[in-house]
Amino acid sequence: MPESKLPPERAYERALFKALGHSDEELQKPLIAIANSWSELNPGHVHLRELAEWVKRGVIEAGGTPLEFNTIGLCDGICQGRGMHQVLPSREIIAASVELTINAYPFAGVVMLCSCDKIIPGMLMAAARVNLPVIFVPGGVMKPKQFKDKICVTSDIKEAIGKYNSGKISLEEFEAIESETCTGAGACNMMGTASTMACILETMGLALPGSSTVNALEASQLRLATTAGRSIMQLVKEGKTALEFITPASIVNAARMGLAFGGSSNMALHLPALASEIGFTFMMDDFDELSKTTPLIAKFKPASKFTISDLHLAGGVPALLKTLSPILDQSTPRVDGTTLGEFLQAITVHESEIIHSLDQPLSPEGGLAVLHGTLAPDGAIVKQSGVEPAMLVHEGPARVFECEEAVKDALLENGVQEGDILVIT
Repeated sequence: MPESKLPPERAYERALFKALGHSDEELQKPLIAIANSWSELNPGHVHLRELAEWVKRGVIEAGGTPLEFNTIGLCDGICQGRGMHQVLPSREIIAASVELTINAYPFAGVVMLCSCDKIIPGMLMAAARVNLPVIFVPGGVMKPKQFKDKICVTSDIKEAIGKYNSGKISLEEFEAIESETCTGAGACNMMGTASTMACILETMGLALPGSSTVNALEASQLRLATTAGRSIMQLVKEGKTALEFITPASIVNAARMGLAFGGSSNMALHLPALASEIGFTFMMDDFDELSKTTPLIAKFKPASKFTISDLHLAGGVPALLKTLSPILDQSTPRVDGTTLGEFLQAITVHESEIIHSLDQPLSPEGGLAVLHGTLAPDGAIVKQSGVEPAMLVHEGPARVFECEEAVKDALLENGVQEGDILVIT
């Protein structure tokens, strides 16, 4: 009787894979998981199945067999005022679902396709847990809308609500902003949690240069996706796993980067959670200490007039890293095969009004500060880069609400006066 060229004991597994259309040849190649958060519920994710096809092209070119699976992806913007209590817990579901799927199958490496607020952190946590070769492909940003006299992104819609309710803009202008500002696929083109966490992926060396700030489905993003597919195969070949990139040093670099560009205060939730996965104690007060020695060198909508697309044109995350390099740990590795220091040798920062130098920053301190006092004895986070200087010291009547929905109702019903302090218990 001739001997089987493949282990007979794996026949059941192979038979089920063959039911999906795979051949013996494909099943003998490294199996690469494409962990996707595609969804029709979220503009930041609606295009990710298309992007995944370009990733698969790169995997196949480099000798692997890609296998795609999906996880959930909620939209913070849509859920606000309705289902926000579900959103942060979804991070844990995402982390667990990706971890369990990867551990259950014989994958050699993973490409994480993700966008938006809780999905990137959830997949980062999963990457630390499975500790396989991993590369991230961020979903890119939504193209900004050019109106006749201004550029609008998602955050401008909230401003428009207030302006319309106070009679400062017409119904026609309000409806145009509502209908046309969100131009299509991609994450919100502002420095919210989505862009903050995408830029953190680049900073930690887990995503290719330029991938966090590129417009969604631009040709350059498709090429980056294919390159990521080829790159995961190189990481598999070299045996470089996620925990070579997710380290205390790279997490501190990520925090400094987020502080330097006025990133979302939610990073003070997500980076400590990621640190916990690797046994690194990194807490809220650590952000305060880092902020005191990390100048603010850039700000973006809604705290300035600039978009994430403006950042991309100014050199993106590589330019920010180059500017911050004196205060970063440059020994951290990157999925492109370099260390941070080696990568930055080839980066030139061109003078612009978007990225300021360390010796002439927007502010000597970073974007976040931790407050302690009678209202928050355990501490509270303030995004000081988004606060007008005149508001840093303020006295006024406290309006106390039991939930965010009550605050929303009071605002929409003109039940809040200028100078009121809104407190949610």
